[in-house]
Amino acid sequence: MKTNFILIAAALVITSCSQPSAEVEVEAASREVNVYSARHYRSDAFIYDAFTEATGIEVNLIEANGDQLIERVRADGDRSPADVLITVDAARLHRAEQAGLFAQTDFSALIPELEPHLVDPDQYWVGFTLRARVLAYSAERVEAGDVSTYEDLADPRWAGRICIRESGNAYNQSLLASIIARSGEDAAEAWAASIVANMARPPQGGDRDQIKGIAAGICDVAVVNHYYYAMLANSAQEADQEAAASTVLLFPNQDTSGAHINVSGAGIAANAPHPEEARELIAFLFSQDAQRLVAEMNNELPVIDGIEWDNPILQAMLPFQEDQRNISDLGDHNETAQRIFDRVGWQ
Repeated sequence: MKTNFILIAAALVITSCSQPSAEVEVEAASREVNVYSARHYRSDAFIYDAFTEATGIEVNLIEANGDQLIERVRADGDRSPADVLITVDAARLHRAEQAGLFAQTDFSALIPELEPHLVDPDQYWVGFTLRARVLAYSAERVEAGDVSTYEDLADPRWAGRICIRESGNAYNQSLLASIIARSGEDAAEAWAASIVANMARPPQGGDRDQIKGIAAGICDVAVVNHYYYAMLANSAQEADQEAAASTVLLFPNQDTSGAHINVSGAGIAANAPHPEEARELIAFLFSQDAQRLVAEMNNELPVIDGIEWDNPILQAMLPFQEDQRNISDLGDHNETAQRIFDRVGWQ
């Protein structure tokens, strides 16, 4: 290293002597950040391009599902090239934290305008997009006011009328975890058992399939993430638009706990080789450009107030009261939620 410095210095002296009026330009070392992401959305490619254009930092992207990424970073240990780990559910953020994969970061100082319940209390990760788990019901077979809370779905009058995904789905696990945190394990188990008794069919498909189940008359109410409804309503396919038009979207528990929310979240890897670049990328995820892109291209809700975006379907869902419980609680109760699902026979 010392020899290289002397040679460079000598070369600069020679250049300066031979061309006294020339300006010497020393090219800065290229900057990069390695992102391990469980998000597979077009919006993110645009975000990374905008980040590189704004900062000059190149983004090297590795994509896989959340569990695969967690295992890869864990197995690589201190040799891991990961700088930023991104996943799409609080439970997986919790697993990564428990595995020691995140470095503590002062996110509250990095993004001071962020709501505290979207930041891990121990400052290991932070949520940068919002997803609400809501109810969709038939515009023809359900009257407004027939259902207003998650708890209402346990009523026997919904027997044979509910469509919902399988218990292995992370969004359902986090919803049940929120009920455990709010009402306790016994109440959560009673609720889950009642949902099983009220299902119109065995759990199957994704959230859009649940909405299509309502449109097809298979069920009358479904539990879905808000943005899947928006995807259908904003689709270029007429059948998708018709499925959305046949349903009404309801944000539950507006007079009590608020609608259950989840996040896409990010943290800086414990052994990040480029920690400063990682900080810059995470800060950029909360910028006007990034937050606008997730709203317009992926129908997710921004987490920063005052963001300007153009998505009439999404805009029509606002405002709503969200659950202010810290997102980390969902991960804390995830294993209990899984045990409850097994006990009540939720496939």
